[in-house]
Amino acid sequence: MKKALTYVSMFAVVISTATFTSCKSKKTTPKKEGEVELVQYCSGPEYFSDKKTFRSNAIGESLDQMTARKKALADAKAKLAGDISTQMKIVGDNYVKSSEFNNKEEVLERFEENSRTVVNQSLTGTKTICEKFTKTPEGKYKCYIAIELSGSELVSQYNERLSKDESLKVDYNYEKFKETFDKEMEKMENR
Repeated sequence: MKKALTYVSMFAVVISTATFTSCKSKKTTPKKEGEVELVQYCSGPEYFSDKKTFRSNAIGESLDQMTARKKALADAKAKLAGDISTQMKIVGDNYVKSSEFNNKEEVLERFEENSRTVVNQSLTGTKTICEKFTKTPEGKYKCYIAIELSGSELVSQYNERLSKDESLKVDYNYEKFKETFDKEMEKMENR
């Protein structure tokens, strides 16, 4: 009987311990003293590139409000141009590899040349999708900006340029190029 009472007592202790520890309130992650959460405007998932659109964001800071905007816009366009150039290099490489060109190196060089021209021209077609200004305690203006460029607009400009290139005209296949472009844009969304 004494043994049974001991088992019942131990069982009661285990149950009550489990009950009290599971009812304990959850701890929140303590903030370190002196740390402040920053709000960064025009940033976050809704401003990432996806399978239809190239996007970029940047911040510019200056004592003059318009100079802050110009700095932010220049940085955002530089990032966008870099992203597009990288993407178009991949598309060009994959398109040339999957096509039956006899002179692959020359064709790839022509694609890259055309890509640079198209990127430079198409940056004028960017749209500002977010723009916010703040003023710092030091009296400086900060401009947060996000821009975008349509992927279909870019591929249309690229197609126009490639179809005018005499050395590529014979072998160039728009549908195959567009298919390669769309596949690479799909991958971009999954990054």
